[in-house]
Amino acid sequence: MTELEKMKAGAEYCFSDPEIDALKVRAMTLSAELNALNHKDKEKVEEQLHKLFGSCGASPWVGPGFQCEYGVNIHVGDRFLANYNVTILDAAPVTVGNDVMIGPGTCVITVNHPLSAKERAAHLSVAKPISIGNNVWIGANCTILPGITIGDGAVIAAGAVVTKDVPGDCVMGGVPAKKIADIDNDRK
Repeated sequence: MTELEKMKAGAEYCFSDPEIDALKVRAMTLSAELNALNHKDKEKVEEQLHKLFGSCGASPWVGPGFQCEYGVNIHVGDRFLANYNVTILDAAPVTVGNDVMIGPGTCVITVNHPLSAKERAAHLSVAKPISIGNNVWIGANCTILPGITIGDGAVIAAGAVVTKDVPGDCVMGGVPAKKIADIDNDRK
């Protein structure tokens, strides 16, 4: 298997592989073009997101300062909103439902590195997908770690570090994030 095939399969891979680097350069270029746009021009922002992301629903918007690792592994639903300075490291798929809002300074991270210094020196990584349901609000400066699933209607409080799956219709907060409250499901 190539390193890219290993990455896509969820196996340990070398993140400095030339084929993987080319995808990163593509994402950096498209992200820089996105960030240089006048964000009042929602049509141009949406057009650029359709180039950058693997798939994109209707009316997506991201604020200036957006960064991603590959872009092609990001799949967002309708009315996706990512505020200023959001980072998505998408070595594995990041799937986002409809009507999701991500607060400024938030990091969504699918990639992890070995504890072994020798393996880190060999530029090894492993990635796990992240799934974010519909009608989710992720507050400012949150961190979503690899392999997490966030259920429909969940709210992640500002500054939370999400280390475990989040059920739907609840508020999670803290470091590590814990359930703070249940929310009535009013989406029906």
